[in-house]
Amino acid sequence: MTERKPPGVPFDSWVDKQIRDAQGRGEFEGLPGAGAPLPAEVDSTYDELWWVKRKMAREGLAYLPPALALRKEAEDALVAAYAAPSERIVRKIIEDVNVRIRDMMFKPPPGPPLGKKPYDVEEVVREWRQRRATAGGTDPAGSAGSAESAVQ
Repeated sequence: MTERKPPGVPFDSWVDKQIRDAQGRGEFEGLPGAGAPLPAEVDSTYDELWWVKRKMAREGLAYLPPALALRKEAEDALVAAYAAPSERIVRKIIEDVNVRIRDMMFKPPPGPPLGKKPYDVEEVVREWRQRRATAGGTDPAGSAGSAESAVQ
């Protein structure tokens, strides 16, 4: 157990004496990580939540405010829609994310504003068709053998 600081002794000199005594006993020898560089996050400016961030990284957790999470989800949905194999799936993906965007528009969450409006489904489908047509030979309308696909 650590001894108590004697009255009248300045705290700085008492701590220095404790450290010198521990060094004399060899308590600082062979510590794990001795001589190794400090982790990169230690070099950054002071952050009061450093321990929370380190714990979340160690546990593999991530957290975004609801508006930012929905922004990311909307961007991912658009990418997924453009890569979808059929027009029906494009419409489903965009309509689903639009429902969540509208919900958040009318019930603002805590945190930063969403800054997103629902996608125009027809515009996304039009863009999907163009991308499919330029990607090479697949039927952009999703109806094999139709007159419309033969024209394109």
